[in-house]
Amino acid sequence: MKTFFLKFFTWWNSQTFGTQFTIWRDGVFVGEDEFGNRYYRSRFAKDPALGHERRWVVYNGYADASAIPPGWYGWMHHRTAEPPTSGSYQPRAWQKPHKPNGTGTAEAYRPPGSTLAAGKRPRATGDYQAWTPGQ
Repeated sequence: MKTFFLKFFTWWNSQTFGTQFTIWRDGVFVGEDEFGNRYYRSRFAKDPALGHERRWVVYNGYADASAIPPGWYGWMHHRTAEPPTSGSYQPRAWQKPHKPNGTGTAEAYRPPGSTLAAGKRPRATGDYQAWTPGQ
């Protein structure tokens, strides 16, 4: 019952009934990434309104655009015609394994000097003159 209400009232948890209906009517399954996200393309060659085929993703869990790996990102944004599952995709030497956005989690980036970073914040170096109102 909970799943029914989540699909009916929320768009950020996987897919809604509208998306599920669109996939049933127009979608062709293309592949799945290592995170469980499922990728689809339109059954039709070109969408007249867009001028190219429509592509979409159904996220496994919370909808977060940073959860798309580089190979699938290129396919989703029409930079490559073939999806990474076709076998022709070879990751570049400089591409690192995908890591989802850590903002708001314990894995978030905290630069040196941040009040949330481990350790103590370094003292000011004296390279500026503090402003005092009225002077």
